[in-house]
Amino acid sequence: MKISDYLREGMICLNLKATAKEEAIRELGSFIRKAKEISNYEMFHKDVLEREKLTTTGIGQGVAIPHARTDAVSGFVIAFGKSEQGVEFASLDGKKAKLLFLMGTPKTAGLDEYLVLLARLTRLLKEESFRESLLKAKSPAEIVDIFKKFEK
Repeated sequence: MKISDYLREGMICLNLKATAKEEAIRELGSFIRKAKEISNYEMFHKDVLEREKLTTTGIGQGVAIPHARTDAVSGFVIAFGKSEQGVEFASLDGKKAKLLFLMGTPKTAGLDEYLVLLARLTRLLKEESFRESLLKAKSPAEIVDIFKKFEK
């Protein structure tokens, strides 16, 4: 079970325009809304924003992982976005997020899988070389390849 198994080129945005949290979630959501796992995009979006009110998902080191367990998805889904200017995410270290991962998983199933994938993503993101590779990537295919390389 790897992030690269779920990350699709069509759900990768290499040039997020948003500078604010909700705007960035909406922009990245425009990529994820087409996923077959999304049964109700508006509910998914609302659930992500509700989760964000609990505590920031800006984990620091230029990374944010807005996510939700929700009835609006039928399976694990993930989108990736990169921002040159950074997005204000109230991150734990005060830095703007340049790497954003929007994720959803069903409320009623798949919790173990979700926690494993979230832990795997967090572990990868602790590696500076991984983050730097993502920041330098020029295409969605390159992003997927970076995940495959680092997940070996």
